Amino acid sequence: MQLDNIFEREKLKSISSHLLIAIAFFIPLSTPMPSILSAFIILIWLRIGEFKKNFNTLKSNKVILAILFLTTLYIMSLFWSDDLTHGLKYTIKKESRLLLIPLFMLFAKKEHIKYYLYAFVIGASISELFSYAIFFGIIPYFGHATYDSPNPFLGHIVYSPIIAMAIYILLYYILFDSNISKKEKIIYGIFFTTMTINLFISGGRAGQVMFFGVLIIILFQYYNKQIIKTITMFSIITPLILVSFYSTLPNFKERVDAAFSDIAQLETDRSTSLGLRITFALNSMEVIKDNPIFGVGSGGFKKNYEGVNQKLSPNLPDTVNPHNTYIFVLVELGLIGIFAVLAIFFFQLKHALTQEDIFLKHLGVALPLLFLLIMLSESYLFIVNTAFMFVLFSSFLYKKYPDSDNRLKNGI
Repeated sequence: MQLDNIFEREKLKSISSHLLIAIAFFIPLSTPMPSILSAFIILIWLRIGEFKKNFNTLKSNKVILAILFLTTLYIMSLFWSDDLTHGLKYTIKKESRLLLIPLFMLFAKKEHIKYYLYAFVIGASISELFSYAIFFGIIPYFGHATYDSPNPFLGHIVYSPIIAMAIYILLYYILFDSNISKKEKIIYGIFFTTMTINLFISGGRAGQVMFFGVLIIILFQYYNKQIIKTITMFSIITPLILVSFYSTLPNFKERVDAAFSDIAQLETDRSTSLGLRITFALNSMEVIKDNPIFGVGSGGFKKNYEGVNQKLSPNLPDTVNPHNTYIFVLVELGLIGIFAVLAIFFFQLKHALTQEDIFLKHLGVALPLLFLLIMLSESYLFIVNTAFMFVLFSSFLYKKYPDSDNRLKNGI
């Protein structure tokens, strides 16, 4: 039943936006908290009850329509899945998380965008500080922290892309926001530097690759699409960073050496990290060959992969995840699934490129491009914290704001 009290309804909407700020803060710090806070937003949405109005607000948003198409496809694919139990569990817990985008979009406020970003960067900064405290032996190891990756709150696979996104935001403030003082830019510059070093101390190679994606995107935006200048600066900066970190950070040097060692052993040893990922991909392609259009259905990856792995590489372990979003979707949903995933990013880019607001345009382009990059190495669209990062940012970047609201133009 719809809530009739206008004052209470607006108050609940404001509370929901503040809950989005809290979610932004906890994305770098906790796995359960974003889900718990999302549950409160769902309850508020049900309490307000403006379902018809909500539908009319969102029905013309092509990003939302693409998301609904993908999630509907996952649900429909349960009918041809040969592992219904795993499919139901996986769909409910992972793919359905994308449905939070239209919900969050209803409550996201343009005037609160800077607070979503501040909260996210502050959360990342706190996580980074704890990581340094462990790295320098100030506090003992706890949580997910290890010698190779001293990040206590999140595993390195998830931690590094989140830090890389925080780095993009800091760089954006430094290079584009004319409303902040020199003192603030110095502070942001310090955190940019410490986060970058911390990123290469941690073990997440996807985030490190994402960092260079951040660099080339931000340079392209800074030089206003001047390709020659962008490539020149990127070609100068990248080797300097890599050589500096390789010569000064033992953890990074060990991982680089290990990667080259894995490459050298590929023909004789597929049990290495790189070898396993290649095996996962090759075996998955065998499943895809037999089910190219609609895939094996939601939840079907595990069972079908095990069958192929037993035939082609019985000495290597099975997996429930090929560590590649595109391959994973191809296995379960086929070509139509890949079309659905790419449609989301296509409409995000299309929406961003039509924005007059410089910030919404730049970050709106960066988010899908960076996810398209890191999804080559992991199912980041479906892992809790990176999924929430994608969901939250999508909710305010691709919302259709009233034309009269221009408060973000030329900065944040």
